[in-house]
Amino acid sequence: MSKHSFPSLAALGNQLCLLAIIGVLSYAFVDQFYFGELPCPLCLLQRVGFVVIGSAIALNIRCGAHSAHYGWGIFGGLVGMMVSLRQILLHIAPGDPGYGSPFLGLHFYTWGFIGALGLLGGQAILLMLPNREVRSRSWFANALILIFMLLVFANLLSTLLECGMGPCADNPIAYDGLIALRTRFGF
Repeated sequence: MSKHSFPSLAALGNQLCLLAIIGVLSYAFVDQFYFGELPCPLCLLQRVGFVVIGSAIALNIRCGAHSAHYGWGIFGGLVGMMVSLRQILLHIAPGDPGYGSPFLGLHFYTWGFIGALGLLGGQAILLMLPNREVRSRSWFANALILIFMLLVFANLLSTLLECGMGPCADNPIAYDGLIALRTRFGF
């Protein structure tokens, strides 16, 4: 077999990072729609951090590795970590139940911090690889990018339905944007 029959380690690493982000955003939707836990404003900002990382990785996969793509990915990871840490510190007091239900013993904002830290580490490792040829047109890479784009659109739509055009509620209990649409247009 020639060495070109398999993706490079950097290409595989980028695809695995994007797959991890798809997993995070997908489970956030499961929690939101199946379990009925609406994301708070800080939760939505953490999703933005993951979307920025995913967008940078998708650019690497489609256009080839570039320092600006990795830079945006690192920036998105830092944003996600800072917002997660802010939420962790809001709920660190003894007796505070935290926001939302725990998953495997930790709240989503703690998992968000761990995930962003892991993705930052992954981006750093990918930057150190000698062969950073990551451009891929395989069906798997194309499917990952398509699923990621659909998740980004779905996040935007659900945020608009939850918050409307104004600020999001601190502790959301209903889709205020959807309620406002129904009230305004009578459907």
